Amino acid sequence: MSDLNELLPLMWKGTLVTIQIAVVSILLAVVMASVATTLRAAPYRIVRWAGNAYVEVFRGTSLLVQLFWLFFVLPLPPFDLKLTPFTVAVVGLGLHYGAYGSEILRGALRSVPGGQYEAALALNLPASARLRRIILPQAMINALPPATNLMIELLKGTSLVSLITLSDLTFRARQLDEATFKTAEIFGLTLLIYFVLAQIIVAVMRSFERRVSSHVAVRKPARALPGAAS
Repeated sequence: MSDLNELLPLMWKGTLVTIQIAVVSILLAVVMASVATTLRAAPYRIVRWAGNAYVEVFRGTSLLVQLFWLFFVLPLPPFDLKLTPFTVAVVGLGLHYGAYGSEILRGALRSVPGGQYEAALALNLPASARLRRIILPQAMINALPPATNLMIELLKGTSLVSLITLSDLTFRARQLDEATFKTAEIFGLTLLIYFVLAQIIVAVMRSFERRVSSHVAVRKPARALPGAAS
């Protein structure tokens, strides 16, 4: 156990756990952000209230406390709901960052010029077609950069799951530190791994952003001629 090279496989196992948690949590966060944004735009007040309540609760409370609540409180009466540590990690991270994602998506939708909505209505497009073909593609361009930052924050937030007994990258790093006392090497490698994973997210999202941008035709409105009738 004294040779650091013999312990590197443990770091790799922890990295795989971190990747699994991050990927599934990101998918759940995207779903929750979409659902919450839809609820907050609903015509019924009670539905809007439910969407706003979700966003404000999960955005306004600590992620660590949320994870502890899911892990330690849910198994107790009257809930009697016991979740695996992996499920707690995914649900906690997905719900927490989904609330922030809803704000990003709502802001992106509001950034679409009003003339685009009016043009879609003038073409008598159904609501689903307006959203899918005109509004969402333009909103995605504005949403992707902050969404990339949020995904990186989620990746870094996975380090908290080590406190609910999950053997992620941070948990393995602490184990190796206690076994070898090579603190600088182990935590330096841990920082490097998180950095590489974050750069992978950036590369993937930038590629996706370029693809989305290439399929959206940005047309500037023609300037009115001097003296033209309004």
